[in-house]
Amino acid sequence: MRAMTEPTGPDHPTRDAGFGVYVHWPFCASKCPYCDFNSHVRHAPVDEARFLAAFRAEIAHAAARTPGRVVSSVFLGGGTPSLMQPATVAGLLDAIAAAWSVAPDVEITLEANPTSVEAGRFRGYRAAGVNRVSLGVQAMDDASLKALGRLHTAREAMEAVAVAAAHFERYSFDLIYARPDQSVAAWRSELGAAIARAAEHLSLYQLTIEPGTPFHGLAAAGKLVPPDDDAARALYDVTQEICDRAGFGAYEISNHARPGAQSRHNLLYWRYGEYAGIGPGAHGRLVTPDGRVCTITERAPEAWRDRVERDGHGIVETEVLSPEIQADEFLMMGLRLAEGIDPARYARLKGRPLDAARIATLTGDGLLRRSADGRIAATPRGAPVLNAVVAALAG
Repeated sequence: MRAMTEPTGPDHPTRDAGFGVYVHWPFCASKCPYCDFNSHVRHAPVDEARFLAAFRAEIAHAAARTPGRVVSSVFLGGGTPSLMQPATVAGLLDAIAAAWSVAPDVEITLEANPTSVEAGRFRGYRAAGVNRVSLGVQAMDDASLKALGRLHTAREAMEAVAVAAAHFERYSFDLIYARPDQSVAAWRSELGAAIARAAEHLSLYQLTIEPGTPFHGLAAAGKLVPPDDDAARALYDVTQEICDRAGFGAYEISNHARPGAQSRHNLLYWRYGEYAGIGPGAHGRLVTPDGRVCTITERAPEAWRDRVERDGHGIVETEVLSPEIQADEFLMMGLRLAEGIDPARYARLKGRPLDAARIATLTGDGLLRRSADGRIAATPRGAPVLNAVVAALAG
């Protein structure tokens, strides 16, 4: 890795939140019925060497647009990145280290599914430079896993967590709650079992029925009935209660960690930092001489690869973000965090401050709180209705 240098380039209010690299591996062994991510099943072996070459080219293209950056975090997401061979992961990380300076304490996370966790492969990922893994456990009982379309059993999931613990000091796993017919008592038991096996971090997501997914069709036909708003709120409330008591405070609405164990890459997103989006369907936020831009790449994996081989990158859309869009994105992302936002940063992005009267009204209603240093954050009452809080605040 090259020696670290100070960031250079345009002076912009989002440059101080760090620089990360997101790499999207789009392939999965199967498509879960609730998933609307850009993931694809291929029944023939994926040509990893050819895709790696395309990833290298797109990394080089992104680096040419962002000179002088220091990478503070890398996230290998998907899809199922743990379907990659360790040599492919090593090639990706080597390309990133060749393209930018890398911080000595860089966080490098790889997402994994329990069905693709093997001790030998995890040793290979660790040797390649991965220092944190995130496991898609999703549920702790076999009936729920089957209903969610998962290929692993609860036992296999916990065996995968044990393998992760043996090879990585930092690991996390995901659970989905507010599932059909899930009771508060059942969730209490399941979450307690998860906390007993978690080292430092849990991502706990309420099931959402996304358009275009099989679950959406089932829900429209009345064959899948998720909890109503009151039941979902009860499950959310007990999640906060149990996690807080166990020392896994919510640093973001759906993410819980012991002190100091937050995902740095995810914090970079929520703090509205700068990141390069690499791979099929990846989104990026880069600061360029034209301002902060959104980049979106071709979604179809093979079409993305062919485009990169032809053009040197797979970007199909680049939008210069207006001050209004940047401020709104910053507000929506930042208020998801327990630490909230710095209103002065909002003012620098938008060119005018937040409305003091709206802040006062939302604070008086118990939906916002203001800390001694002036930061604004959602209260426990405001977090579950954050979209409404943001809409009222942004006006």
